[in-house]
Amino acid sequence: MIDRSPLARPFPALPDIAGVTPRVARARYKEWDRCDLTYVELAEGTAVAGVFTRNVCCSTEVELGRESAALGKARALIVNAGNSNAFTGYRGREAVDQIRDQVAAHLGCSASDVFVSSTGVIGVPLPRDKAREGVAAALTAAPCSWEQVAETIGTTDTFAKGATASAVIGDKTVRLSGVIKGSGMIAPDMATMLGYIFTDAAIEPGLLQQMLGAANKRSFSCITVDGDTSTSDTVLLFATGKAGNPPLASMDDPGADAFQAALDDVCTQLAHLVVRDGEGAQKFIEIEVTGAVSDESARRIGLSIANSPLMKTAIAGEDANWGRVVMAVGKAGEPADRDKLAIRFADKWVAQAGLAVDSYDEAPVAAHLKGQDIRMGVDLGLGEGRATVWTCDLTHGYISINADYRS
Repeated sequence: MIDRSPLARPFPALPDIAGVTPRVARARYKEWDRCDLTYVELAEGTAVAGVFTRNVCCSTEVELGRESAALGKARALIVNAGNSNAFTGYRGREAVDQIRDQVAAHLGCSASDVFVSSTGVIGVPLPRDKAREGVAAALTAAPCSWEQVAETIGTTDTFAKGATASAVIGDKTVRLSGVIKGSGMIAPDMATMLGYIFTDAAIEPGLLQQMLGAANKRSFSCITVDGDTSTSDTVLLFATGKAGNPPLASMDDPGADAFQAALDDVCTQLAHLVVRDGEGAQKFIEIEVTGAVSDESARRIGLSIANSPLMKTAIAGEDANWGRVVMAVGKAGEPADRDKLAIRFADKWVAQAGLAVDSYDEAPVAAHLKGQDIRMGVDLGLGEGRATVWTCDLTHGYISINADYRS
């Protein structure tokens, strides 16, 4: 049993979303007594957008998800926990096809309207008999809460993760509810572990995809736990249209900016929760990069710092070894000038113009590092590019969890 992360946050009160009915069941993919299969039924006319892993060894679920998301419509979501079904060849594909066909027959829809995600051990085919029985149980199960969904999609997660926001479009208030799982193998190059956001807003699929892509770039693509990009990373956004707002088709439409802001908020909340549940994490770290030649360059430099084992272990040890930040900036492969570089912890600058500040006092920095929420900053002094990324420290707990992950 993995202890609850000291950085955990309480599960929020997520509103029900009209046109969305979640259910959970036991497929028993592993030797555990818990629900591990999630089924979410979506009303006819639901639009969908998705972002997926760029890992070239991705799962069948990701490949089919990309194809279905391009069609822009959805009727159901199935999430399997305990088995990623990745790197399983034709047997993995047969299992996913079986699930999609089974749900499609139940709903009277196309198999392409059924989205499937799986998470867990790589290289083991999803057991078709257990999947069939689990799906059958889920199709007739009583509706459940969002917290039950968040718990069911998890694997090494130590707490359920959810977020909500709202926006006004025309004279209608639209709501968003999102859940996510993720704790290790977190270095999304465009998405994140497994995340699902549901809204009752009416939004055309093309715009929905544009909005999710923009939100993802500022949230999920700015987090890392261990530098490893999963084979199954997926974020899906479903819009049922049940709020009755004038449908949004362009960012120029009234209310589009408000919905984008709400979506950004939900995605950022969820991204932070994943970092707070980083395997073995004791500290949440925010790294702000300014003065870069571009926003993308700033993001890459921030992730270079965030992914450095030396930097992460220094924070774990509450050691203000800012020389490791210098190293990480220099190896990022992005424009940087040693003699313009400035580094801070919290609001205390420790280095400026390429060297330690005069009369540097480490005491306030050391005090800051004893806390759970750590803030760092780097200014390149080259331009207007800026980005913020988030990570966690690297502790012995990470090794303990991953050394016996399959047991």
